[in-house]
Amino acid sequence: MRFVPLPSGSGVWQAAGHVPALHRRARRRRPSPGRPPLPARAGGPPRAGETPYDRATAHLDAPLAVVDLAAFDANAADLVRRSKGKPIRVASKSVRCRALLERVLAREGFAGIMSFTLAESLWLARSGFPDVLLAYPSADRAGFAELAGDPGLAAAVTVTVDDPAQLDLIDAARPAGPGRGEEIRVCLELDTSYRVLAGRVRVGARRSPLRDPGALAAMARTVVRRPGFRLVGLMAYEGHVAGVGDEVAGKPVFSRAIRVMQAAARKELARRRWEAVRAVRAVAPRLEFVNGGGTGSVQHTAAEAAVTEIAAGSGLYVPRLFDNFRSFRGRPAALFAQPVVRRPGPGVVTVLGGGYPASGVAGADRLPEPYLPAGLRYDPQEGPGEVQTPLLGAAADGLAVGDKVWFRHAKAGELCERFAELHLIEGDRVVGTVPTYRGEGHTFL
Repeated sequence: MRFVPLPSGSGVWQAAGHVPALHRRARRRRPSPGRPPLPARAGGPPRAGETPYDRATAHLDAPLAVVDLAAFDANAADLVRRSKGKPIRVASKSVRCRALLERVLAREGFAGIMSFTLAESLWLARSGFPDVLLAYPSADRAGFAELAGDPGLAAAVTVTVDDPAQLDLIDAARPAGPGRGEEIRVCLELDTSYRVLAGRVRVGARRSPLRDPGALAAMARTVVRRPGFRLVGLMAYEGHVAGVGDEVAGKPVFSRAIRVMQAAARKELARRRWEAVRAVRAVAPRLEFVNGGGTGSVQHTAAEAAVTEIAAGSGLYVPRLFDNFRSFRGRPAALFAQPVVRRPGPGVVTVLGGGYPASGVAGADRLPEPYLPAGLRYDPQEGPGEVQTPLLGAAADGLAVGDKVWFRHAKAGELCERFAELHLIEGDRVVGTVPTYRGEGHTFL
């Protein structure tokens, strides 16, 4: 299938030809499209098929994934509102779809991409994205050789380092000959974890070894003094604030404890980040950007004078892990549907597959959430499975074989590792079908 831009600068793609051609590759339900809603089951709740998602995809067989464009755009607008005028760099790992990256970057308030692998960064730069910050150190020697050997890529991609050994790896990958390739743009990362009891207790991810301003300044001097590198940025991701909800349903004491921790962590980090930026700017006065934040902390990070731009991405799709924030309420925009394939008995249906756990510490919060129709839950003896998922609840009696059950993934972009394309919905219509990274032949593992 060939994809072409939709008109009016929408930033999304559709398959070449008129709209019905969007579904040439999709498996069609029998009978023909336009199948009327199923009648209500006597003595029970109505069948599925009355949500806009069901109506929009009535001619498509599940499994499939959709993005609600109205919700996506509303979430983007909310991120801009909370960023208080500071530009938002889009975290691509939370989107994993070039068409939707283009769509959001066409909006005022968004600028640049934060990528997750070097191969992805080079691919995006070759695709025409002019500002790509690789947020994680890489050991991709072939990628670094390509980066150092291409002036256009070297101008578009910035790599993150936190250790001189990473600079050594890049130098070892450079092409031979005079000059040994292009100057590499470099960003340093500040560790944001919150530590108490003399460091014996740590809250936050294990990321950079560069924690205090002195360590950042020392690493900055290493970069500045080393030929072939230019220090242009500083980043710090406070995941223990940006990615941890502070309003856990049914657990008021736990929620208050999270809020107390996050308030203390924000205060400590704001002070340390200010000092770190000042120390690094003393070494590299022409620092181009200081990146911080994440979906859950946009408004707090934007208030820091030392920060020049905000990172966010999950807030565009709003997966289930972002339901527990008091400070904002996003709209679920990315969903996937699995077909009902069995009816084992009253109050039970079985859907095909659906066992798509999210990364992180294994637990119930990493599982997809049965979303529509409301009232379905997992069988505790099976949970979501690779090949089948039984679902319990009164709503099951309103579903027939072939109907769709809609799920929300626990995380954002990881959904796109399971599907080759996303059907874009406006109201109760599919208005475009676009490839995910996987659909374009890339997983960037």
